[in-house]
Amino acid sequence: MNLVFLHGAPAVGKLTVARELVALTGYRLFHNHLTVDLVSAVFDFGTQPFVLLRERIWLSVFREAAVRSVSLIFTFAPERTVRREFITEAVRAVEEAGGKVLFVELTCDGGELERRIESPARESFGKLRSVELYRELIEAGVFQYPALTETALSLDTTSRQPEETARLIAEHFQLV
Repeated sequence: MNLVFLHGAPAVGKLTVARELVALTGYRLFHNHLTVDLVSAVFDFGTQPFVLLRERIWLSVFREAAVRSVSLIFTFAPERTVRREFITEAVRAVEEAGGKVLFVELTCDGGELERRIESPARESFGKLRSVELYRELIEAGVFQYPALTETALSLDTTSRQPEETARLIAEHFQLV
């Protein structure tokens, strides 16, 4: 079982690349907003119960998928409401069941990132769509998160098509 852990800033292309990677590998897609949307229906984003339930769900899905040998692609936007221990616990949950976590960082030029933030396609999952708010969040340090030192691959999506990015990930980790 592999857990492809795609991480990067909002609008870097995580979900778009993940969908292309699903087409190449047949892995299941477990993207961040499935859980965020579920939990935020009951608890406000960033509150203690929100953080607790979001991480419990993430970890439970990782653990169960690893036990049942169901490979996943997970999208993750590092930000300050995620406990620092989450990454270690995610790796432990997968590896204890015999799986492997494959960290992939997606990056993008700031100007292109801001252009993408306003894309109507981001609306379907209630994603951040305001450049002004994005800038305010950066100023407030919301996206400051310890580096994921386990990152095995980093790809710039600024001018690379999602299909090519997915292919590079699949080739690097020999997923197909």
